[in-house]
Amino acid sequence: MLDYIIVGLGLAGISFCETLEKQQKTFKVIADDSQKSSTVAGGLYNPVILKRFTLAWNAKEQLHIALPFYKELEEKLAVQLDYKIPVLRRFASIEEQNLWFEAADKPILQSLLSTEILQNKNTGIDAPFGYGQVIGTGRIDTKLLQKTYEAYLLQKKLLIRESFQFKAIQFKEGYISYQSIKAKNIVFATGYGLKENPYFNYLPLNGTKGELLTIKAPSLKEERVIKSGVFIIPLGNDLYRVGATYKWKDKTNVPTNEAKAELLEKLNSFLKCAYEVVDHVAGIRPTVADRRPLVGRHPVHQNMYALNGFGSRGVMIAPVASEKLYHYIEHNESLPKEMDIARFTKKHFKD
Repeated sequence: MLDYIIVGLGLAGISFCETLEKQQKTFKVIADDSQKSSTVAGGLYNPVILKRFTLAWNAKEQLHIALPFYKELEEKLAVQLDYKIPVLRRFASIEEQNLWFEAADKPILQSLLSTEILQNKNTGIDAPFGYGQVIGTGRIDTKLLQKTYEAYLLQKKLLIRESFQFKAIQFKEGYISYQSIKAKNIVFATGYGLKENPYFNYLPLNGTKGELLTIKAPSLKEERVIKSGVFIIPLGNDLYRVGATYKWKDKTNVPTNEAKAELLEKLNSFLKCAYEVVDHVAGIRPTVADRRPLVGRHPVHQNMYALNGFGSRGVMIAPVASEKLYHYIEHNESLPKEMDIARFTKKHFKD
């Protein structure tokens, strides 16, 4: 009898695995390659919404949990995952500079926004009004994290590489049976795949398609993240990730020429050096109408749980949401109301 079955191995699944290992709980993971959002993610952790110069939801608490979490993973997997990179917001006008200073003067943002305007010295970028710098930012290599964590679980014989078969679930007294596995609890951490889950598909998971390019720009020589109409994230070896788009109707993982053209138009508005596009990827972010996670217990099946809905901020949210779900299951601690799926469950199951 295992303690847990975890379905899905994106940022949510990995974070919950780690939470269980720390608590010496037994588990197995069932996952396939159907969901791409964690693999193709830009991987930035940045506490500030740079479109409006506001603090992201619970960002300080999330970073307080997430940064030590990734440091421990680096030591465990013997790889570098966390790259401390400044994020610069390119100003388009004097008015934007003034709005930045107004935001930096707010107590909640004072420790996160530098009040020094950085002048642009890179001839490959057009930024006559300079930049504002966010403090305490970086990038997690999510693709490498997934690859190395998958290998770690396979080596320990804790990962089953297959699509989950919902018809194989059997509800027993005090546990769940799935094929030859028996477990006290099952947690679905399947990203946008939750839409295909007959137990949780009542939840308002919208899904937003995001597409990103990788460009090679040998003369750019930029080591900081630049955020303008799109962001440019340095990856090393003259490679840069450029993104991202937000599309609500297309729910496929197939890159499109339309999104590529949109990204290149925005990129060309401020990038002034030669480059070539070397990769183009797409994934569906698990987004929710109220922009809050979907975490909690199924209203009927008491040992079935969801860990989902992190949108574009999975790097920051996944570790803290996993921790809260664990304490909810094992110690009956309340979930924060903003993330508890009870906010939708009551409405759906009111009859």
